[in-house]
Amino acid sequence: MSVIPLGDRIRLDGKVALVTGASKGIGLAIARRFAEAGAAVMLSSRKQQALDDAAATISGDVATFAANAGDPDGAQACVAATVARFGPVDILVNNAATNPHLGPTIGVDLGRFDKTMQVNLRGPLVWTQAVWHAGMEKRGGSVINVVSIGGIRHGSGIGVYNVSKAALIHLTKVLASELGPGVRVNAVAPGLVKTDFARALWESAEDAVAATLPLHRLGQPDDIAGAAVFLASDLAGWMTGQVLVVDGGALVR
Repeated sequence: MSVIPLGDRIRLDGKVALVTGASKGIGLAIARRFAEAGAAVMLSSRKQQALDDAAATISGDVATFAANAGDPDGAQACVAATVARFGPVDILVNNAATNPHLGPTIGVDLGRFDKTMQVNLRGPLVWTQAVWHAGMEKRGGSVINVVSIGGIRHGSGIGVYNVSKAALIHLTKVLASELGPGVRVNAVAPGLVKTDFARALWESAEDAVAATLPLHRLGQPDDIAGAAVFLASDLAGWMTGQVLVVDGGALVR
């Protein structure tokens, strides 16, 4: 077996990627890194203008399609648009998420609970089903679910969100066992990353929170994007059903 140089194996040339929640934060960073690595990338999120603004910051072959990650019809339409523009999807990143409830889990109303599960858990399943039936079943590919260290170790304040991510970790493993050998399904679990989505968790005490981590800083979206490129590439060709933790050492405190 010949050894491929490392620099050549981290490329995604000829691949078609679809990233949900791609208008900002971690999703945008992943889309940008995929495009830099040579992939054609479809960016999806709820608002078209935000998508257009995001796409304008990326150099490469990119397109946009507005869809609610929790809407099965939107997922089907986005996948169909991706196939029509670029061809069948090789890489799906289920990054879109929501957290409408902040506070004790016992106090959540069923509307917010259901919305969290609809977007964070049902959504990744629906999008994976869509790309599977649109060609990934025959061609193979890679699915990457963006979870959270909160799905591994619970924390206060965002319990419902953490439960949804714990369930998504389990779904990742179930799908990995079912969709192999052609499709690899893995997850990346960020720690606290400086995004607008997580602003309530870090803005008021960034330095204090960072000081508790072995690496003494909060994450940046690009920290997670690098892990996603690795999982999508041939370097991770013998990985499936795994959760790659990128948290600055939070879980070893």
